[in-house]
Amino acid sequence: MSPDSLSADGATRPQQAAKFVLALLLAALGLWTLHRYLPALVWACILAISFWPLYQRAARRWPPGKHNVVLPSLFTAAIGLLFIVPFVLVAYQASREVHGVYEMFEQARNEGIPPPEWLGHLPVGGEQATHWWQDNLASPSQASDLIKRARESEFVANSRELGGEAVHRLVLFGFTLLTLFFLFKEGERLNAQLLRASQRAFGPAGERIGRQMIASVHGTVDGLVLVGLGVGFLLGIVYLLAGVPHPTLFGLFTAVAAMVPFGAPVVFGIAALLLLTQGSVVSAVIVAVSGMVVSFVADHFFRPTLIGKTTRLPFLWVLLGILGGVETWGLVGLFLGPAVMAALMLLWREWSGTQAH
Repeated sequence: MSPDSLSADGATRPQQAAKFVLALLLAALGLWTLHRYLPALVWACILAISFWPLYQRAARRWPPGKHNVVLPSLFTAAIGLLFIVPFVLVAYQASREVHGVYEMFEQARNEGIPPPEWLGHLPVGGEQATHWWQDNLASPSQASDLIKRARESEFVANSRELGGEAVHRLVLFGFTLLTLFFLFKEGERLNAQLLRASQRAFGPAGERIGRQMIASVHGTVDGLVLVGLGVGFLLGIVYLLAGVPHPTLFGLFTAVAAMVPFGAPVVFGIAALLLLTQGSVVSAVIVAVSGMVVSFVADHFFRPTLIGKTTRLPFLWVLLGILGGVETWGLVGLFLGPAVMAALMLLWREWSGTQAH
């Protein structure tokens, strides 16, 4: 047998091929086994990458002990609270509104609901909306029929499955935090293993691609999350001063929506319409104009600078990566999309000989 037909570990070429096929089959089987938990694993990796520089600084200041449990636990708990606290605030506010909604339904069944005064003053469709309201909600019998049809609708029927879906999401969130803990705990060792595996599989290009994807995640976090929080904070102040009901919740929803480019107008548009229906025309205009100005500055100045600087992508490709990622993978695509586009752009620059030095 020719020595050239043997690998470094003494395996023949057929054995190498069989080993490669077995590895592919086992990888596919593992992915299929974990496919319902892959989003949790991806989220844990994104969070670990995002907070890793801060974790490293904390580890240098307070070196972990022999078992390395305290610092990973503290970071995992703190990140978990970042998601739990806003959810609790929304749930608390929603629970306060349930009683009012129940009373509104009872009033509709017993007395009907007269059309509000502002309905007839709408600039477009005010008369038609008033007639519809009088035909469907003004009398107790009409309101009862409408409520009965709503209860029998497909939306309400499907909403009964929300409890099971909420439990599944809670399990995924717990699994995300558990995975995040072990990523913090074993991060240094895992990073060294990934570097060795990348070097063996792809050579120096593998490490460059990996570093570029990690940098794109950091840039996306800065450009989407931090800018979104800033937009939500500024417009939250505007909501408070303009008299928008529940300004804290509206600010929170604006911050979440602003993490997607051009998503904030949906929320501050609803806030402006809500003020308009209450007769506060000046306040509605202030909210709408302030929202457009803040969103324009964020989407056209801060976001392209923060994301494009690290991903080394034109903002058009950043935007396509974000929107395509969200459409393909959901919310996690906010970070995966730009990372994939950055890796593809790096490969293209290397192959085309336009790689910047």
